[in-house]
Amino acid sequence: MANIQKKKSDKGLTPEEILAGFQNLRAEQRALSGKLSEFEVDLNEHRMVIETLKNVNEERKCFRLIGGILTERTVKDVLPALTTNQEKLKEIIEKLHEQISKKGQEINDYREKHNIKFRGIDNPKQDEQPVTSTESRGNVLVS
Repeated sequence: MANIQKKKSDKGLTPEEILAGFQNLRAEQRALSGKLSEFEVDLNEHRMVIETLKNVNEERKCFRLIGGILTERTVKDVLPALTTNQEKLKEIIEKLHEQISKKGQEINDYREKHNIKFRGIDNPKQDEQPVTSTESRGNVLVS
């Protein structure tokens, strides 16, 4: 039995470790994108509620869900809190956009550093060319 050693890159990482690192970076980017989507939905909900409450009498009762508890307030108490939350959500969304772009740059740097290529994306001409050698396997001709 032959002992096959795995080829190691310049930092001593195996191809499997490099791939795992790349997949971790992509998973982190997807998680950030998921959070961004959640916050954008919350921001849209805040906008709709604020627009609705602007046209309502300030002394009218309204209900607000805070931490799973439904509270009874007036419009004049709830509207400033919603506006503040909306501004904070905008800031968080802006920061998440920055983090996602930084993570994308980190992924691109990692790809370049470890020479990771995707089939069909990096060399589309190479993938379209048929294999020139032909083999015969039983009754099937493979080219």
